[in-house]
Amino acid sequence: MRPFRHLMKTGALALGTALVALQPLHAEEEEAWRLFIADHSESVLRALDAEKGEVLETFQLKAPARIYATESKETVFAVQYDANTVTAFSTGIHFDDHGDHADLEVTAPRALEGSVDGERPVHFVAHFGEIALFFDGEGVARLVSEKAVSEGKPDIREVRTSAPHHGVVIPYGAHAIATVPNSKDPSELPEGVQVVDAKGAAIGEPAACPGLHGEATSGNITAIACDTGLLLITGGRNDLPEIRHIAYTDGLPEDLKVSTLAGGKALQYFLGNFGKSNLVLIDPEDEDAFRLIELPVRAVHFVVDPVRPKFAYVFTEDGKLNRINVLSGKIDQSLELTAPYSMDGHWSDPRPRIAVTHDEIMVTDPLKSVVHAIDAASFEKARDIAVEGKPYNIVAVGGSGESHENH
Repeated sequence: MRPFRHLMKTGALALGTALVALQPLHAEEEEAWRLFIADHSESVLRALDAEKGEVLETFQLKAPARIYATESKETVFAVQYDANTVTAFSTGIHFDDHGDHADLEVTAPRALEGSVDGERPVHFVAHFGEIALFFDGEGVARLVSEKAVSEGKPDIREVRTSAPHHGVVIPYGAHAIATVPNSKDPSELPEGVQVVDAKGAAIGEPAACPGLHGEATSGNITAIACDTGLLLITGGRNDLPEIRHIAYTDGLPEDLKVSTLAGGKALQYFLGNFGKSNLVLIDPEDEDAFRLIELPVRAVHFVVDPVRPKFAYVFTEDGKLNRINVLSGKIDQSLELTAPYSMDGHWSDPRPRIAVTHDEIMVTDPLKSVVHAIDAASFEKARDIAVEGKPYNIVAVGGSGESHENH
């Protein structure tokens, strides 16, 4: 498991150097975190001040949404499957990178103009500053840059596949990785991926990945889950992506597979499900890449900690939040947090979801209209935040930076 340097976003000074010379800057360190929470049943998205627990804004949607934050954390996308549309929101958190520090600017969250529409939007992927939204009902991905969306001028390009299917497209700079529909029955999971150029034309031969479902990026590696193992993709913004396959290793339970992945931050690893009651840690550079973590009961949701790289969290159906030490590959803390949330029933029933801020781990409790905040240092419950309705999908955005009096 390799550490890697977090790449900060570059920015530009708002004022010229002459003005800086005349008026010395007064900088203060500030921190701001916000929660964006989509309701399970109502078509609303709420933006909260994470520290105060106060609702800053409530946005009306066209349907209940899955929400995703971009790599910069400046934009949140609401994928509204039942309304065939995707809309975007400015988080109001903006960083300008100055090499040795970043300036923080905080403004009100707001809805961005425009939408990306199509039949049955499902899969969201952000990579290299570009967003790919895959529409299962059309077998088409619509790609937009985050910058263009934030300016209200989404310039959409499309990557088309051969048939409607449950697929995904991963932006890769001058290229993209597109799923190959199952040739016998496109309603089944895809059977591989194809590298395409900026116009969507195929380059080379497809890479096999039967039963494809789940992808994530950690550092300079993107992993895609298959029935047989993982595809690992590497390459820079202007490079032709390279794809290699690693097979599941001996000793893992047979007839199980990864179908959901999360990518480590600051440490290069992947965390995936492996059946309903296991997780698996994946070190892509290790000869014995897979380490199984057996859970006491079935998993509900899991995430990696972007602030404390050695930890990840899994909420289990017994109502417990469990902390995983990714270095030892073991659960080192468990906290009883809610009433049990059985995984029996419909897959989309309201169940807890997890997000992480600088100091706290946030867990939605949709049946109690609450977000539980757990102190990340002590792993003890810190407080409850009351939220109307059934708080469900949640993302946390924020960080710290300098606030200058004169820019």
